[in-house]
Amino acid sequence: MADDPVTHRPGDGALLLTCEHASARLPSGWHWGASDTRLHGTHWTYDPGALELTHELAEALRCAAVASAFTRLLADPNRDADDPGVFRTHAEGLPVELNARLTPEDRRRRLEGYWHRYHDAVDREAARSAAPVLFSVHTFTPVYEGSVRPMEVGVLFDREDALAEELATELRAEGFVVAMNEPYSGKEGLIYSAERHARAHGKRALEIELRQDLAVRPEARARVVSALGRFARRL
Repeated sequence: MADDPVTHRPGDGALLLTCEHASARLPSGWHWGASDTRLHGTHWTYDPGALELTHELAEALRCAAVASAFTRLLADPNRDADDPGVFRTHAEGLPVELNARLTPEDRRRRLEGYWHRYHDAVDREAARSAAPVLFSVHTFTPVYEGSVRPMEVGVLFDREDALAEELATELRAEGFVVAMNEPYSGKEGLIYSAERHARAHGKRALEIELRQDLAVRPEARARVVSALGRFARRL
């Protein structure tokens, strides 16, 4: 049996929180290659500050939360199992040794042991939860492959344009520079996990992206929690 791929916090608030890139941990039985040491502890392995923000939101808003307990480089829960990006092969133009020369058996073990078990945990919680919104928590790097990202918070959505604007209004009230569907777009399939489970369980899907230089600061996360508290009270 693979070791537990999720952490779970119970709750009955208006948001069901998920955090797909919560951990940089490579589970036992898997090993980093020597050339992958450059990736350790970086945004390529996880979203810095995302788990802390998820826990703070869960505590303040009494929300249930499901978070990954394995690095996104093992298998990315925010990508479809058939998406080539579920096993990232390059980072900053260089190969990811962990994902070089994957065999069909390697892929099966990773998907069955981690990717599917993560999504099964979200499915179970979504089936139990009365929360109307499935809310995915992510963070993004200020500079990505040489491109500077000036926004401080991204609100990502596919079907929920009006709901996303309500959230953006609350975040702007906290002084954040907010961009809609940036630095990634939910309308291009890049809120895969939130949208998948929301559709399956009759919920609404949103994803937040907080810039990582802010996400690692407790005072910045507290402003997000404040904004989300006002937002959730209206749901």
